[in-house]
Amino acid sequence: MKILFISLGCDKNLVDTEMMLGMLVQRGFSITDDEAEADAVVVNTCCFINDAKQESINTLLEMAELRRSGEIKALVVAGCLAQRYQNEIQKEIPEVDAIVGTTATDAIVEALNGVLSGKRHNHLEDINRKPVYDMKRIVTTGGHYVYLKIAEGCDKHCSYCIIPKVRGNYRSIPMDSLIREAEQLVAHGAKEIILVAQETTLYGMDLYGEKCLPELLHRLCAIQGLYWVRILYCYPEEITDELIEAIRSEPKVCNYLDIPIQHASDKILKRMGRRTDRQELMDMVMKLRDRIPDICLRTTLITGFPGETQEDHESLLAFVDEMEFDRLGVFTYSPEEDTPAALFDDQIDEEVKLDRQADLMELQQEIAFEKAQEMVGSTLLVMVEGKVPDEHAYVARSYKDAPNVDGFVFIQTGRELMTGDFVRVCITGAHEYDLIGEIEDEFTE
Repeated sequence: MKILFISLGCDKNLVDTEMMLGMLVQRGFSITDDEAEADAVVVNTCCFINDAKQESINTLLEMAELRRSGEIKALVVAGCLAQRYQNEIQKEIPEVDAIVGTTATDAIVEALNGVLSGKRHNHLEDINRKPVYDMKRIVTTGGHYVYLKIAEGCDKHCSYCIIPKVRGNYRSIPMDSLIREAEQLVAHGAKEIILVAQETTLYGMDLYGEKCLPELLHRLCAIQGLYWVRILYCYPEEITDELIEAIRSEPKVCNYLDIPIQHASDKILKRMGRRTDRQELMDMVMKLRDRIPDICLRTTLITGFPGETQEDHESLLAFVDEMEFDRLGVFTYSPEEDTPAALFDDQIDEEVKLDRQADLMELQQEIAFEKAQEMVGSTLLVMVEGKVPDEHAYVARSYKDAPNVDGFVFIQTGRELMTGDFVRVCITGAHEYDLIGEIEDEFTE
């Protein structure tokens, strides 16, 4: 029985997909990426913002056509959209045979077996159920880098965010289980482990009564054969001096932090339900750069939030101009059902949102291009991602570049390199967000 698995949304969703793939393979299913070969399709969905929701719906409709025509025998829907809109999905897309909720990923085999034997049954657990872990994964990222999900859910309840209602409260995964999983991933070739959760900085508070991300970093760095550890999704108010010191002192931890701040107007931050103000954000950025001078800071912003005035927008522009983040993404505000912000009266026109997004991205582009030019003449350790077809060149990433969201370093060389190799590269040029370099020497740990 061949299964086509479609994973949408974030890297946290991808980890769920990889665990479900592992369970299916262990139970004798085969995996295919060709819908013409598939006997059944599983779609792991996302509903974080409207664009993600629409992508999930469009994918489901496309797969429903295959189910209706008889080209596939089963269609199973998993993930956030399935959890949130289970009744609507079954009413509007009757071709869906089963739904697997966000905390029921360990039921994927039972769900598929049931459908294929003529029994349609949904699998929906309490959203605050203990996270699924200690499952063998089928890594889909190529193996040289992997995501390690260290917690599930969120307790922040920002006014615009639906995540607590589809993923539940914050629940950390036990540290010993994470270390076992990391050791297995490294044993199978992983050289970079990327820590993800809705918020990584609170790791351990629910299990151990204190923030344990620094301890987790130290234990991960002790794993032989692991080269890089990267941390994503650190809420600024939860970054401690102990965490900063762990990043600074552990050579394997990339001097890179993803800090989603969302805005810099105190009025808008308060309406969003965020727990920092403008000055606190500035202080944290300055502290990080003082303690770790070469740190690469990424952030995300939301523009067009209800009540955002032109003055608020200009305040955010001034903040971005002053802070000069190395990496920055901007989303237009998306009103989500069942969130407080969706009921605010002073919603912003879509055209205004898009104009403000363009303003911010134009400014950030100037900052990013200038920072890229400043790298010319420096030397970076990079990890090879692959070869450029038909050219004597390779694509690589430095510690400044997280997969799929940041830029690349293009290496010009006639030497034969393998994906996952580490080399030192002298940067000779910059092209927009990407760098160009030549090999300086091989890297040995």
